[in-house]
Amino acid sequence: MIIDTHTHVFPDAVKHNRSLYFSDEPEFKLLYESDKSKIISVQQLMETMDAHKVDISITCGFPWRNPETAILNNNVIIDAVKNHPDRIRGLACFDLAWEGAADETLRCIKAGLSGAGELAFYLSGIDQKALALLEPVMTVLKENGDLPCMIHTNEPVGHQYPGKTPITLEQIYRLAQTFPDNKIILAHWGGGIFLYNLMKKNAKSILKNIWYDTAASPFLYEADIYDAALSAGVIDKVLLGTDYPLLTPRRYYTDLDNSNLTQDQKSMILGENARHLFKFSFKQGY
Repeated sequence: MIIDTHTHVFPDAVKHNRSLYFSDEPEFKLLYESDKSKIISVQQLMETMDAHKVDISITCGFPWRNPETAILNNNVIIDAVKNHPDRIRGLACFDLAWEGAADETLRCIKAGLSGAGELAFYLSGIDQKALALLEPVMTVLKENGDLPCMIHTNEPVGHQYPGKTPITLEQIYRLAQTFPDNKIILAHWGGGIFLYNLMKKNAKSILKNIWYDTAASPFLYEADIYDAALSAGVIDKVLLGTDYPLLTPRRYYTDLDNSNLTQDQKSMILGENARHLFKFSFKQGY
């Protein structure tokens, strides 16, 4: 069973003319101004799933500042889940500065989505203001099925690239401290904070409800990252996330094959961990 927990789809209007959406959306322009940044439809996602034997994709849109665009993108996700319930699951996405973010979260949950994400602070770190904006959304997720929230994080060192935020490990740690009862998925390996699970005091309990997806891993880390996760004792918290269309699943399969994980451990990352986190029950398609 293979579950890709991190993919993105957009409305056709955005796919056909992205430049119309650059105005007043600096984060979207930052990440998608280049034509090399692919924008895909639900149908394209499903074709790639078939080609790479992915059973389920969890997909989301973009944290749009414009509430109308956020709702439009979320509706695309809702329709995809309704039309392909055995293949597609979805997350509600929006700019957290929108006063209606919590209400939109609840609307999307009632419409069949499985949580919120990928929520992001692309132009800032996760400071106290960001944590305050997250609070009402986290409350809705906790009170409506204890659903996960995926949050964009990245490593605070290394090379620069569009979408790399000025986040610190201390901010990621404070996020976990602030919402100890919420299930949180940290995209992009959580910036590497999972390694602190090896500390003797505090960190392991603070990070107990944190999961880590592998999005963009082939661009960022050697295949040894999987062995490091095993050594850190978090192999049951690692989720396959491709960030497709950034990369196809094949790149991740290759890195897993180049790790020292057992087949059972690979299966955990490829789908079993996500199945337990999201409490999915469905037929295996392949």
